[in-house]
Amino acid sequence: MAAYYLRKYHRYKILARQWEAEHGEIDLLARDRDTLVFVEVKTRASEDFGRAAAAVNAQKRRNLSRAALEYLRRLNKKDIYFRFDIVEVVKVEAPETYECRLIQNAFELSTPYRY
Repeated sequence: MAAYYLRKYHRYKILARQWEAEHGEIDLLARDRDTLVFVEVKTRASEDFGRAAAAVNAQKRRNLSRAALEYLRRLNKKDIYFRFDIVEVVKVEAPETYECRLIQNAFELSTPYRY
């Protein structure tokens, strides 16, 4: 659902889904014009206990950063723009209906890092 949303409404090109790294998984790898985007997808049945993006805590950001750096090292391109986005998928009142929200540039690369 998140990949479809990004393609249809934001014109992202989806490069990979559930890319496995040593330190975790990247839900979606995408391209937004000249930028490589590492996308974390968070799904919630409701927002009674806060927004889905709040689940991307400091530890999760570190793991995503490490996985992204592993991908960038494998890609072996030094001059590449990249960012981290979050897609929130939240169930709305109607049965089996979900709403997607994109948070672009949701967080910065965790430090320290070596690329």
